[in-house]
Amino acid sequence: MSSELWMWIGFNVFVLAMLALDLGVFHRKAHEVKIKEALIWSGVWIALALVFNYGLYLWRGPQTALEFLTGYLIEKSLSVDNIFVFIMIFAYFKVPAVYQHKILFWGILGALVMRAIFIATGVTLIEKFHWVIYVFGAFLIITGIKMAVQKDKEIHPEKNPVLKLFRRFMPVSTQYVGDKFFIKQQDRRFATPLFVVLLLIETTDVIFAVDSIPAILAITTDPFIVYTSNVFAILGLRALYFALAGIMQLFHYLAYGLSAILVFVGAKMMLVDFYKLPIGIALGVVAGILTLSIAASLLYPKTETKALVKEPT
Repeated sequence: MSSELWMWIGFNVFVLAMLALDLGVFHRKAHEVKIKEALIWSGVWIALALVFNYGLYLWRGPQTALEFLTGYLIEKSLSVDNIFVFIMIFAYFKVPAVYQHKILFWGILGALVMRAIFIATGVTLIEKFHWVIYVFGAFLIITGIKMAVQKDKEIHPEKNPVLKLFRRFMPVSTQYVGDKFFIKQQDRRFATPLFVVLLLIETTDVIFAVDSIPAILAITTDPFIVYTSNVFAILGLRALYFALAGIMQLFHYLAYGLSAILVFVGAKMMLVDFYKLPIGIALGVVAGILTLSIAASLLYPKTETKALVKEPT
C-alpha cells in the first residue's frame, strides 16, 4: 500500500484510540469537568496537533505544514462559535454539568463522521466543477457579513425540524434519568431529554460544517489536510468548551473577528484564479484578526461583562 493510504489508516486508528482512551479510562465515570482538567486536555490536543504538523513538515515539506496550520487555526477559531451555541442549549435544557461531557463526546463522534462526508463532497465538487469554488467563496462572504450584523444569538429548540420529526416517532420523557439516552416505561421506549440535547448538538454541527468546510477549502483542497485539521479542531472542542464556557462573554468582539475571517477566506477563494495568496500571508492575516479581536475584547469590555469579574458580596 502507498504511504498516503497508510497515513489515512494510521491517523484514523490514532483518533479511535484517543477516543477509546478518553471514554474508557479518563472519563469512565460521569463527573463535572473542572477548568483545570479542561485546560490540561486543551493543551494536550493543541500539542498533538502541533506534533502532527511537525510530522507533516518532515514528510511533505513546509507548504503542506503551513496549509495544515492555517486550516487548523481557522477551524479552531470557528469552533468557538459552536461553544456559544452549546452554552445556550445546555442552559435551555438545564443539563446537569456531570452529563455534559458525555453529550459532547457522542456529539463530536457524530460530527467526525458528518465532517468526513462534507469534506469528500466539497473536494469532489471543486475537482469536477471548478466554478463551485466561486459559489463557496460568495457564500462565505455573505455568511461573514451576516455574522457581523446579526444581533445576539438566540436558540429556539422547539422550532428545530429534526427535533419535531423525531418527536413524531419517539416519545420523550420529561426528566433526566442518570446519563441514559433511552429508558423503558410501561413496555414503551422513551428518549430522555439527554438524547434530545444530543440530537440538537448534532444538527447544530451540520449547520456549522456548512460554514467551516468551505472556509478550509479556500486554503487547500488536499482531502488529507482538510480532514486532519478538521478532526484536530473538533477533538479539542470538548475540552475548549469546558475551559471557556464560564468566560465566553468576555470575548464579545470575537464574533466580529470570526466574521472577518470568513470574509477574508471567501475573498481568497473568489480570487484564486486571478491571484494566489501565499499561504504564509493567509496564516498571518487569520492569526492577526484573531489576536486583534481578543485584545479588543479584553481592552474594551462590555459594561455588563465587568460585573462578572467583581468580587461576590
